[in-house]
Amino acid sequence: MEAALYDPDGGFFARGGGAGRAGSDFLTSPEVGALFGALVARAVDSWWDRLGRPDPFLVVDAGAGRGQLARDVLRAAPRCASALRYVLVERSATLRAAQEQHLLIEPAGHALGPAVPPAPDEEPVAVPGLGPLVTSLTDLPAGPISGVVVANELLDNLPVRIVERTPGGWLEVRVGVAPGAGSTRFVEVVLPAADDLSARADSLAGDHPVPAGARLPVPTGMSAWLSDCAATLRRGALIVVDYADSLDGLLNRRQAGWLRTYRGQQRGGAPLEDPGSQDITVDVPLVALRRSATRAGFTVAEEGTQAEWLGSLGVDELVEEARAAWHARTDINLATLAARSRVSEADALLDPGGLGAHRVVVLTKGV
Repeated sequence: MEAALYDPDGGFFARGGGAGRAGSDFLTSPEVGALFGALVARAVDSWWDRLGRPDPFLVVDAGAGRGQLARDVLRAAPRCASALRYVLVERSATLRAAQEQHLLIEPAGHALGPAVPPAPDEEPVAVPGLGPLVTSLTDLPAGPISGVVVANELLDNLPVRIVERTPGGWLEVRVGVAPGAGSTRFVEVVLPAADDLSARADSLAGDHPVPAGARLPVPTGMSAWLSDCAATLRRGALIVVDYADSLDGLLNRRQAGWLRTYRGQQRGGAPLEDPGSQDITVDVPLVALRRSATRAGFTVAEEGTQAEWLGSLGVDELVEEARAAWHARTDINLATLAARSRVSEADALLDPGGLGAHRVVVLTKGV
């Protein structure tokens, strides 16, 4: 997964693959319309208040892609705007370049500073009231910071190792090259799992019976990323929005259900087919997310579906306002069309058979 998605010389995201509408590979909540970003802006404001309205106030958009969520959050004019330092984190140089088409990207030293000494020989302090400032990085900013990290459909793209249960223990499903001179076709190679991976698999399964032949994803990349995020975030919240499932759900759906690919707005081919040409996504095991987050120093503060989370942020109120504006229209203009669009956007974001079923886990640290 690491090579197929992130290799700078041919990985899926490095080649510009990712979320979007026409010409892109899959749709995430920000691409549905501006409503999702407006509601995230409400969540950001809520955390700004809870943290005592710091200035500067950092919001880190992890796995930011082309920056659509950032555009919509800023368009919503959050109350924290004058304090806001918005940090897009994106590994792909191609996608970072695309961010500059619609956002004014400041140098990191400017957006994360600037700092001035309050008096001679004293430590520099950040200058308040300069927001909103936006910058883009390849990795999480150096901490510790106070603020909010938003990870929308990031964790499902972090590398996993796959294990298979046998009566005698665990096997690991690795990737090998098909036999034959000059072959470049990749195939599964099943080997006894190393002790460390077996221990991780045992921890993931816990007391849950796992039948022989069943497979599970062990999210090693997620665990490492959560540790890095905890090191960055001194005080604040990490909001995770993603494909996720219980252990029962993963076992019942089998590998074909929780390991998927996407290309050109459709399901792609087999995961080992033509690496770099398609997105590879693995549903996050919720039990692993909770345990890894707790080990990293987070507290699980909230968990539910995307529909429930957006409901708590007032999506119904915004939709009713939009519906009223549409019915009260005297002509058709951009404002009334946007109001009509908001109603259909809400339907997609709350759909229990689609985006509305995404899991939202709010993790806190130092609050």
